[in-house]
Amino acid sequence: MTHLIVAGTDTGIGKTVFSAGLVGALNGTYWKPVQSGIEGETDSQIVQRLSGRPALPEGYIFDLPASPHLSAEAEGATIDPSTLTLPDCDGPVVIEGAGGLMVPLNRESLYLDLFARWQVPVVLCARTQLGTINHTLMSLQALRQAGCQPVGVAFIGEAEPDVEQTIVDFGQVTRLGRLPALPSLTPDTLRQAFKDTIDMHPIHEALAR
Repeated sequence: MTHLIVAGTDTGIGKTVFSAGLVGALNGTYWKPVQSGIEGETDSQIVQRLSGRPALPEGYIFDLPASPHLSAEAEGATIDPSTLTLPDCDGPVVIEGAGGLMVPLNRESLYLDLFARWQVPVVLCARTQLGTINHTLMSLQALRQAGCQPVGVAFIGEAEPDVEQTIVDFGQVTRLGRLPALPSLTPDTLRQAFKDTIDMHPIHEALAR
């Protein structure tokens, strides 16, 4: 049984698509602990469609597209992090967070607190747009201060070699590659793009420890 967290520096950066590619590459299973916002497909449904791999039921699922604590409160609920335990599943499990690391689960706990309790490898997804240096370096710092060791950074978007190298140098982190925006996003195009652009060796090494 192996687990891997896919976290992001922000919301809407493409970590669900990245998670789908990773689940497919690992021949694994996907889990979204908290789904906050249902607009068409859930993240689990997107990953299943793009990867052809199974997804476990969400721990919590809410209609409102907002921070998990606000989505829960809108329905008169409260997220109890103690109920979110690592799933017992054959093979690798890719766990996708919601938004950035400092997103609240309730009025007392952040997603980062959950990651710190789990103590499993973290892949940090970062967009290549303006502002990513600050967001990514702060996210790396937060992970390490919480006792979480990032496997590396996976960039998403158009190529920005100088920006990406700046993050690698200042963050002292492994560059896992860059997944480009795909004009046609299908299971086949994602599978090929992931194979061509993402270095899986550090991820396999982290899962083998």
